[in-house]
Amino acid sequence: MVTLPMLWLPILLSAVFVFIASNIFWMALPFWHHRDYGKIATSDRIVDALVDTPSGQYMVPSHDWNKLTPEERAAFQKRPGGLLLLRNPMQFSIGSALASFFILNVVIAVFIAYVCRLSLSAGAPHASVFRVAATAGILAYAFNTVSDSIWFGKPWLVTVRFIIDGLIYALLIGTTFAWLWPH
Repeated sequence: MVTLPMLWLPILLSAVFVFIASNIFWMALPFWHHRDYGKIATSDRIVDALVDTPSGQYMVPSHDWNKLTPEERAAFQKRPGGLLLLRNPMQFSIGSALASFFILNVVIAVFIAYVCRLSLSAGAPHASVFRVAATAGILAYAFNTVSDSIWFGKPWLVTVRFIIDGLIYALLIGTTFAWLWPH
């Protein structure tokens, strides 16, 4: 029987490998994620309008659609709208964000280890370990932004890049667990 403590090394190493791959995608490859976020020429005016708005997640325009007349709803649907994630003030620490992301990767790896532990025994074939761990990795990383494209208009090209990232993370996780699976 495989226990979670027996899987500490694949948990930790897969979290490290995903962390490194993510940093390469986001920081070292300028063609990959650097174009995910467009620029708005009037962003200073938008920021000025939001200066008193607390941090949070908002839909714009902010109306109760059930209370609008059909004419008002039709008029609003001709104008821009979207999801706004706001950090106010814009204080950000790259160090704490990276640490939090690494912890998230460890937590995900623990759950992947748990799934593997439930479905595989010690000495399981490498291909079986890879298949289970990589599948769990795909579920954890690859499809978390699809609903943003469906419901909130996130560009599909951005979502496809996130899915590709997730597939690569899953391959790293599957390979790590297959390599270090207990015999």
